[in-house]
Amino acid sequence: MSIIKIDMNSPEFQERMEKTIKFTDKVVAQFGWEYNPQQEVNEGVQMGLARNKMMYGKLFCPCFMVEEKDGKYQSVDNRTCPCTPAIEKEIPEEGKCHCGIFCTPEYAARQRLELGMEEAVHTHSRGLTKEECEALVEQSEIDGDELIALLEARELGMVNFSLVDVREHMEWQMGHIKGADHLIPTSSFFQTWDEARLNKDDNIIVYCHVGSRSAHVARILTDMGYSKISNLTYGIVAYGGEKER
Repeated sequence: MSIIKIDMNSPEFQERMEKTIKFTDKVVAQFGWEYNPQQEVNEGVQMGLARNKMMYGKLFCPCFMVEEKDGKYQSVDNRTCPCTPAIEKEIPEEGKCHCGIFCTPEYAARQRLELGMEEAVHTHSRGLTKEECEALVEQSEIDGDELIALLEARELGMVNFSLVDVREHMEWQMGHIKGADHLIPTSSFFQTWDEARLNKDDNIIVYCHVGSRSAHVARILTDMGYSKISNLTYGIVAYGGEKER
């Protein structure tokens, strides 16, 4: 089968796009949903819906394959927008449909917060808000820029957490992140962890050289009942902030 090519600049496609946008507007209003805060997600799905309508005559969800059976086109998993799996399961349970265009208001609000937070920490265009700090420190994985932003926020009293180095003492002496609160080497982990007296409901960020040992420690702590553990994903080697010797 040859590739079907549709000219996105053609009057036919532009007319179909207008109708598709009106359709998705109607769906959002009907179910009390919101669009995804990432406009490029919505545009991509709307274009896919318009394309499928032109190709197959139905608004099949663009994230799923379309098959031809007995001379008729049908979507895998009965995915015709707004699809039953999204209405009955995905949006109620996950906050968004599989394609990502339709969200609950709560999910959309979280996404807007995370998008603004991500822009702030990676461009340093502004300081984090207290709400952004609290959301960021609860993520299971953070990167170097995010840790820098959190340490700055902690200096201002906007967030509280403990930063734990799980490397060995020699590595600590060679250089550790400025602001680290504890050295708890993996070779003597349980004994030194008990001595640190960290509460199970504290926000705790762990790091090592490249992130593998600290990821293992994070899993152990989770199994021990600690509920707010974050791992510095790529370790101190990818950390661009200030270090001490």
